[in-house]
Amino acid sequence: MSFDAHRCPNGHVTYPGHPRCPECGEAQTETIDISDETGEVVTWTKSTATPPGVREPNTMAIVEFEVDGEPVRALGQVTTDDVETGDEVEPVYVDELREPGAGIRNPESQEWDGYRFDPVQ
Repeated sequence: MSFDAHRCPNGHVTYPGHPRCPECGEAQTETIDISDETGEVVTWTKSTATPPGVREPNTMAIVEFEVDGEPVRALGQVTTDDVETGDEVEPVYVDELREPGAGIRNPESQEWDGYRFDPVQ
């Protein structure tokens, strides 16, 4: 599974992708797998009142990656509660970001895997 950022012909990069670039309005036509990149924690928060099936507490961070000189930010779960602004992290694939059997959706109606951010040692 890839962790894709998206780029328009003018070089603007976003995560997630959009039908049109939020900066210039051009179609985003290229995907860039950033699963092997490292990024820097811009900010983070810890939620102690999570939806059904989401771990509690749940630490989330906004992480900034640099893709060909362009910054791109992604929001995601962190693997640990021990994170600080400025920490270097890397995406790590997990089978379940939340418990498929909890909540109101049919577990087969969507995918549950994805990426969390793990501090680089």
